Amino acid sequence: MITGMALVCVRVRDQQEAYEFYVGKLGLKPTMDETIDGFRYLIVSAPEQPELPIMLVEPEAPMIDDAAARQIRTLLATGALGPGAFRTDDCRATYAELKAKGVEFIEEPEERFYGIDAAFRDPSGNHWRLTQPKPPQ
Repeated sequence: MITGMALVCVRVRDQQEAYEFYVGKLGLKPTMDETIDGFRYLIVSAPEQPELPIMLVEPEAPMIDDAAARQIRTLLATGALGPGAFRTDDCRATYAELKAKGVEFIEEPEERFYGIDAAFRDPSGNHWRLTQPKPPQ
């Protein structure tokens, strides 16, 4: 029986660039940064949710072949890949904070049926949502 998520993998074009963005701008915490047999294990997590690690991984061998890596890099550049949403208690304040740090937003905060939501991209092109969920009723 599956009991939950153990790891989320996010494809990035450059791990160091991703480190600087996810740690330096978004404020995630590095939980692992080790190179083993030439493969860099770069894992970050939200400070208040360390049980859900995010592995920032470049699309390359040995995980996938060159042709698939090229396809993924192309999709990344177009913004077609959207790993999901980050949760916040105050979408408008977090939007202002991240925008001041240079995060590229593609949608400003807007009221939606599920809460307040905005959209941004990381330097690789990944499309992320920033969501302040409505309180349960």
